[in-house]
Amino acid sequence: MDRPDAPLVITFAAPSTLLREQPRPSDLPIVGNGPPGTFVVFSNGLRVSLPTDQIVGADDEQGHARVAFGGMRFVGVEGERLVFVREREVLPDALLSPARSHVMHLEIAWVALVISNGRQVWLSEGGREESSGDSIRAPGEESRSPNPTSTVRSRRSDSSG
Repeated sequence: MDRPDAPLVITFAAPSTLLREQPRPSDLPIVGNGPPGTFVVFSNGLRVSLPTDQIVGADDEQGHARVAFGGMRFVGVEGERLVFVREREVLPDALLSPARSHVMHLEIAWVALVISNGRQVWLSEGGREESSGDSIRAPGEESRSPNPTSTVRSRRSDSSG
């Protein structure tokens, strides 16, 4: 990835890939539409939308998506979701959608690792090895894991002890 030093780097559960929509050229001025979409796609077809205007680096070369965000911050876990907030804009206002989200929620099962300012702040239990595309599910959807009683548990990693 070209920006491993970004304020926030999220490694998604494997297998996952990135899908980036192509810009649609137009002779008509479109105001406040924002950039084309960026999605993490899991092996079961689930597509998770990301705030494209915050992405400063991304790759999926190692069998999982890894995305660096320039103006987002990890704030913690709420229930079964990781919560991130927009702290600052990366792009000029003229390139942003007025309807952009200021909070990003990601299901715990979708994420393997979160790095904030070079420090690990969240790791899925068992790390990336335990995360599989078979256990990825949409909110409210039953587990697609071969063993429906198994769950991915979360833990917050804290280097202070």
